[in-house]
Amino acid sequence: MPPRAPERVRAMTFIWLCYSIYFFAVPAQLPHWSVAAWVTDALLYLCFLALYVGLVFARRPRTKWLLLVALALLGLVYYPFNPGAGVVFIYCAAFAPVVAEFLPVILALIVAAAAASVIEGLALHFSAWIWGTFAFFSIPAGIGNLIWMLHTRSQSRLGLAQAQIEHLAQVAERERIARDLHDVLGHTLSLIVLKSELAGRLLHTNPQGAAREIAEIEQTARQALGEVRETIRGYRAEGLAAEFARARATLSLAGVSLEYAEPLPRVDPVAESVLALVLRESVTNIVRHARAKRCRLSVSVDPAGTALRIEDDGRGGIEHEGNGLRGMRERLATLGGRLAIDSRDGTRLTVQIPAPGAAAQAEPA
Repeated sequence: MPPRAPERVRAMTFIWLCYSIYFFAVPAQLPHWSVAAWVTDALLYLCFLALYVGLVFARRPRTKWLLLVALALLGLVYYPFNPGAGVVFIYCAAFAPVVAEFLPVILALIVAAAAASVIEGLALHFSAWIWGTFAFFSIPAGIGNLIWMLHTRSQSRLGLAQAQIEHLAQVAERERIARDLHDVLGHTLSLIVLKSELAGRLLHTNPQGAAREIAEIEQTARQALGEVRETIRGYRAEGLAAEFARARATLSLAGVSLEYAEPLPRVDPVAESVLALVLRESVTNIVRHARAKRCRLSVSVDPAGTALRIEDDGRGGIEHEGNGLRGMRERLATLGGRLAIDSRDGTRLTVQIPAPGAAAQAEPA
């Protein structure tokens, strides 16, 4: 069942109760059907509804199996008294993919539901159109739900795989940050501690030496601060070439082929940093939401500025912009850039950043 929509899916399930009209449609055509028979029919229909609702909301596999068996017994027992009760076999076939886990078992249950309608209908000398109708619709009802269930389970596995990939990427990133900060600050902070201890010892015996050590501590601290800033700047963006390589690896892991022309053109460093971040966010969105098979990236530079185009053949249909797209627009706005999105057939994202001179001329006086 798709995430965030279980209640909607369950509500849609109750639409299929329309087929249960057979419980009353067939007896209505029988001249000998009495008031007592109608009351019995109504009570047994309530039993059917209880079993149906139970199967829709049941969570435990054992509970599902018990309810399915009870539903099948209801059909077998009541079929001889009401030919319309054979519709229960359609519901048994439809619920088979929901109850069973293995494909051979599911197919066996679907065939068994159709066969039960035929065999019991023939034994009771019912009209062929009665048992034939129930047997005929049992097969597509079961197969249709089987296809839906296989798709749902596949999407669930894909979602779990993507979550694991993201988790592993986050763990690897934290480890990289920890290593980088240790390499950058470990030696420097140790040196500052030693010089601070030395300055403390020299403070009373050699004030000039202590002042010299304090000056070196200040210089070392400033150097460390610059290194930390450089390291953080590296986390934020490593350039388009590195980001394109990361995009290829990420999309390949998600089963998406990437096309882009090499070598990449030279881009203004300020624009390159923003484009790298936009590319990273776009690739993340493709992996998470697009369900694409192919992606195409292109970068073009002319006197007017720089353009980045990202296209995929996914499902498109972007109705609301999330935090990621809003963040892209905010970053581009700082450079006077624009973001255009066309998601009618796949998604085409176009980023345009004017050249520094053109951006200055475009600003109002």
